[in-house]
Amino acid sequence: MKNLDVAYAERIAAEYDQKPASKLVALKKLDKKAKLPAEIFAYTFGVVGALLLGVGMCLCMGQIGAGLAFAMPLGVAVGVVGIAAVAVNYPLYQKLLAAGRKKYAFEIMELAKEIKAGES
Repeated sequence: MKNLDVAYAERIAAEYDQKPASKLVALKKLDKKAKLPAEIFAYTFGVVGALLLGVGMCLCMGQIGAGLAFAMPLGVAVGVVGIAAVAVNYPLYQKLLAAGRKKYAFEIMELAKEIKAGES
Protein backbone atom coordinates (compact mmCIF):
# COMPACT_ATOMS: atom_id res chain seq x y z
CA MET A 1 0.00 0.00 0.00
CA LYS A 2 2.85 2.34 0.88
CA ASN A 3 4.54 1.75 -2.50
CA LEU A 4 1.35 2.64 -4.36
CA ASP A 5 1.08 5.90 -2.43
CA VAL A 6 4.68 6.79 -3.23
CA ALA A 7 4.24 5.95 -6.93
CA TYR A 8 1.05 7.98 -7.09
CA ALA A 9 2.73 10.96 -5.39
CA GLU A 10 5.70 10.76 -7.77
CA ARG A 11 3.41 10.66 -10.81
CA ILE A 12 1.49 13.73 -9.65
CA ALA A 13 4.72 15.57 -8.83
CA ALA A 14 6.06 14.76 -12.31
CA GLU A 15 3.04 16.48 -13.87
CA TYR A 16 3.90 19.71 -12.07
CA ASP A 17 7.66 19.50 -12.59
CA GLN A 18 9.00 22.34 -14.74
CA LYS A 19 10.74 20.77 -17.69
CA PRO A 20 12.87 22.83 -20.04
CA ALA A 21 11.01 23.36 -23.30
CA SER A 22 12.67 21.67 -26.21
CA LYS A 23 13.13 23.37 -29.54
CA LEU A 24 10.84 20.84 -31.18
CA VAL A 25 8.02 21.70 -28.77
CA ALA A 26 8.58 25.40 -29.51
CA LEU A 27 8.50 24.67 -33.24
CA LYS A 28 5.20 22.79 -32.90
CA LYS A 29 3.72 25.66 -30.87
CA LEU A 30 4.76 28.20 -33.50
CA ASP A 31 3.30 26.04 -36.26
CA LYS A 32 0.01 25.78 -34.38
CA LYS A 33 0.05 29.51 -33.69
CA ALA A 34 0.43 30.16 -37.42
CA LYS A 35 -2.45 27.85 -38.41
CA LEU A 36 -4.98 28.29 -35.59
CA PRO A 37 -6.61 31.61 -36.60
CA ALA A 38 -7.25 30.33 -40.13
CA GLU A 39 -8.73 27.10 -38.82
CA ILE A 40 -11.00 28.84 -36.33
CA PHE A 41 -12.25 31.21 -39.01
CA ALA A 42 -12.82 28.40 -41.52
CA TYR A 43 -14.81 26.27 -39.10
CA THR A 44 -16.90 29.18 -37.86
CA PHE A 45 -17.58 30.64 -41.29
CA GLY A 46 -18.35 27.19 -42.71
CA VAL A 47 -20.86 26.42 -39.96
CA VAL A 48 -22.57 29.79 -40.42
CA GLY A 49 -22.73 29.25 -44.18
CA ALA A 50 -24.16 25.76 -43.78
CA LEU A 51 -26.77 27.04 -41.31
CA LEU A 52 -27.78 29.80 -43.70
CA LEU A 53 -28.13 27.24 -46.48
CA GLY A 54 -30.26 25.06 -44.22
CA VAL A 55 -32.50 27.95 -43.16
CA GLY A 56 -32.95 28.87 -46.82
CA MET A 57 -33.96 25.31 -47.66
CA CYS A 58 -36.42 25.22 -44.75
CA LEU A 59 -37.97 28.47 -45.93
CA CYS A 60 -38.28 27.15 -49.49
CA MET A 61 -39.91 23.90 -48.35
CA GLY A 62 -42.30 25.70 -46.03
CA GLN A 63 -40.99 24.13 -42.83
CA ILE A 64 -40.51 27.57 -41.31
CA GLY A 65 -42.39 30.68 -42.36
CA ALA A 66 -45.20 28.68 -43.96
CA GLY A 67 -47.70 31.53 -43.54
CA LEU A 68 -45.50 34.07 -45.30
CA ALA A 69 -46.27 34.84 -48.92
CA PHE A 70 -42.62 35.64 -49.63
CA ALA A 71 -41.13 32.60 -47.87
CA MET A 72 -39.98 30.97 -51.10
CA PRO A 73 -38.09 33.98 -52.53
CA LEU A 74 -36.66 34.73 -49.08
CA GLY A 75 -35.56 31.11 -48.78
CA VAL A 76 -33.87 31.23 -52.17
CA ALA A 77 -32.05 34.44 -51.23
CA VAL A 78 -30.91 33.11 -47.84
CA GLY A 79 -29.88 29.81 -49.45
CA VAL A 80 -27.83 31.56 -52.13
CA VAL A 81 -26.04 33.58 -49.44
CA GLY A 82 -25.30 30.31 -47.60
CA ILE A 83 -24.02 28.66 -50.78
CA ALA A 84 -21.80 31.67 -51.47
CA ALA A 85 -20.41 31.58 -47.94
CA VAL A 86 -19.61 27.88 -48.18
CA ALA A 87 -18.10 28.33 -51.65
CA VAL A 88 -15.68 31.09 -50.60
CA ASN A 89 -14.76 29.47 -47.29
CA TYR A 90 -11.84 27.40 -48.59
CA PRO A 91 -10.20 30.22 -50.61
CA LEU A 92 -10.51 32.50 -47.56
CA TYR A 93 -8.98 29.79 -45.41
CA GLN A 94 -6.07 29.45 -47.82
CA LYS A 95 -5.42 33.22 -47.76
CA LEU A 96 -5.56 33.38 -43.96
CA LEU A 97 -3.31 30.35 -43.67
CA ALA A 98 -0.79 31.90 -46.06
CA ALA A 99 -0.84 35.12 -44.05
CA GLY A 100 -0.25 33.22 -40.80
CA ARG A 101 2.58 31.23 -42.32
CA LYS A 102 4.15 34.39 -43.71
CA LYS A 103 3.91 36.07 -40.30
CA TYR A 104 5.73 33.26 -38.48
CA ALA A 105 7.90 31.95 -41.35
CA PHE A 106 11.14 33.54 -40.20
CA GLU A 107 10.86 32.29 -36.62
CA ILE A 108 9.86 28.79 -37.74
CA MET A 109 12.67 28.56 -40.30
CA GLU A 110 15.28 29.75 -37.80
CA LEU A 111 14.12 27.28 -35.18
CA ALA A 112 14.06 24.46 -37.74
CA LYS A 113 17.63 25.33 -38.78
CA GLU A 114 18.73 25.22 -35.13
CA ILE A 115 17.11 21.82 -34.68
CA LYS A 116 18.76 20.55 -37.87
CA ALA A 117 22.15 21.89 -36.84
CA GLY A 118 21.88 20.27 -33.42
CA GLU A 119 20.95 16.95 -35.02
CA SER A 120 24.14 16.50 -37.04
